[in-house]
Amino acid sequence: MNRNQSIETPWGISVFGASSVDAVPDVARLRVAVGQTRESAAEAFEVTRRAVNRVREVVRGHGVPDHRVSTSRLNLESAHAFRNNEHTFVGYKCTAGFVIDLRALDALETVLVDVVEAGANEVSGVEFDVQAKKELRAEARRAAVAAAREKAELYADAAGVRLGPVVHIQDVDSEQLQNTYRSHGRSAAGGGEGDLTTGKITVAAGVLVGFSITAG
Repeated sequence: MNRNQSIETPWGISVFGASSVDAVPDVARLRVAVGQTRESAAEAFEVTRRAVNRVREVVRGHGVPDHRVSTSRLNLESAHAFRNNEHTFVGYKCTAGFVIDLRALDALETVLVDVVEAGANEVSGVEFDVQAKKELRAEARRAAVAAAREKAELYADAAGVRLGPVVHIQDVDSEQLQNTYRSHGRSAAGGGEGDLTTGKITVAAGVLVGFSITAG
């Protein structure tokens, strides 16, 4: 017998169970930034601050409270341009990035257009999520345990033994499973072709369960 096919310390049945729950997104996180370059650092800060205030005012106009708009980064760096085969100093660039937590998804496109017109010159991405992820994860975990038990019962029946009580439970990394579902075409935010529909969120769970066995 191949060593990899032998069990040095037999004790029961160990199986893997997985499950997932799909949900319609109800949160969109917009990652945007304002970047301005001026001759002096103080001037770069000032024009960027004014642009950020305009963007925040536009977001408030869409009913998004201030606590759902968080600053993610603030950078100040020297800016150079390549002219006449050499790098020339042109001033300082100030960049302020922030995340907008939007709950009214039907206003997503309008909000994006308005914040860009207000001064946001960088949109690095839009991430969709669900507010009830904790509850959905719990549902997926219960279903994963049920799937593991069903698989173990099948093995026990095929082997002519009885399934005993659970002796071991091990959680499997949810993010790793999430990537597996995505790679098999179960998109976490995939909409229809040619549009900006939000699609769905897939919340996955996996578990390793060990059962004792008794003679059939």
